[in-house]
Amino acid sequence: MAADPSAHRADAPSSRPRPHTRRQPWILTYHSVTDPGDDPYGITVSPDRLDEQLSWLRSRRLTGVGVSELLRAGDAGRRGLVGLTFDDGYADFLDEALPVLRRHGFRATLFVLPGRPGGVNAWDPLGPRKPLLTLDGVRRVAAAGMEVGSHGLYHQDLTELPDEELHRETARSRELIGELTGSLPEGFCYPYGILDRRVSEAARSAGYGYACALAPGPLLSRFALPRTHISQADRGVRLWAKDLRHGLRQVAAPGAGTRVAGPARTGGAR
Repeated sequence: MAADPSAHRADAPSSRPRPHTRRQPWILTYHSVTDPGDDPYGITVSPDRLDEQLSWLRSRRLTGVGVSELLRAGDAGRRGLVGLTFDDGYADFLDEALPVLRRHGFRATLFVLPGRPGGVNAWDPLGPRKPLLTLDGVRRVAAAGMEVGSHGLYHQDLTELPDEELHRETARSRELIGELTGSLPEGFCYPYGILDRRVSEAARSAGYGYACALAPGPLLSRFALPRTHISQADRGVRLWAKDLRHGLRQVAAPGAGTRVAGPARTGGAR
């Protein structure tokens, strides 16, 4: 793969950009790791690009870990870590992402959909259809030392659900993952990055220790953690700029009942 000139400039000892001082832990959002050629949503990175991105993190003396580990380390005052998350539970995680993570000695959190074992990403209207992990695949991910969290049961906009169904999406999905892996998950991830106060409280009440969003705005908390979407285009200076933007992110004044949405369903991070 051809080298990125901007990446080499960024790595030069005299001009290397330094990460911004973080007010919130930096958590990166990945989805599918495979050939990104057919990807209308911009959520797929190739294994080679993932390897390049993790190498960039290492060059900044950052180690990729799951979110639970990241938060525990932060509480203990440990620095030099970045959270790695993979949404939706695509089957390609096992064959494409996991070997790259292992090569770098990194760990990650995979958010899965226990209501769709061995299914496909039917919630994406534009396709392409990508297989999701089977039940055995989820167990293999956990056995490999990766953190397994919940992405709900079926990948729905939780803000539109009645209370009973919202409870199933949060609490029941946690129970199913616990039965599958032998350990109740600590983490939840809001589908589409969409949440409001009712949804955030449902995740807390279900027993999770944290929940991930994308850009939670006024709802920022341990149950609405901000994350940075990573795409195939991200290399060198683009990664540094995203780190800088994360560090500069400001929180708006709180507003009760606020509904915070991620990128539109027709494109962007899922």
